[in-house]
Amino acid sequence: MKRFTYIVFSVLMAAIVISACQPQTEQRYETRWAGETIEEIVAGIENQIGGFDQTMMETGYRYNELYWAGMDGNWGYAEYQLEEMLGNLEKGFVRRPEREASAGQFVNTAAPQLMATIASGNKQAFMESFNRFAASCNTCHGMEDVAFIQVIVPEKRTSLIRY
Repeated sequence: MKRFTYIVFSVLMAAIVISACQPQTEQRYETRWAGETIEEIVAGIENQIGGFDQTMMETGYRYNELYWAGMDGNWGYAEYQLEEMLGNLEKGFVRRPEREASAGQFVNTAAPQLMATIASGNKQAFMESFNRFAASCNTCHGMEDVAFIQVIVPEKRTSLIRY
């Protein structure tokens, strides 16, 4: 019985090794628009998702919502928007890892300070912290050679959401 088990095991191992050594053919996929090879599909998806510009579009939306949530004293919504903003940035860093270094002071200093201010529920402190937060955005933009993109404190609501 031991010999039989040894033979079966040896045959299986040989089949695995032979299979692994066979030249791999390019696999084709049927898709509706992205391409046929994995390289074409990935390139198509990358093109659709975009780079950091998409990250900044969502960040801008959340920035505006965050500000108005603080102005309304809706601290839960403000916290939610800041957390979502940071999560969105993390996704953007996956697509453009070189951006993470410039955003370090924003993510590691300005955002946690603003989060602590939100937790305090102090509207005056929120305004002061939010101004520093906005300045931190502009510092990052300067480090990325897009200083012409200046973030300001929102002057009017653009969202249809009311809290």
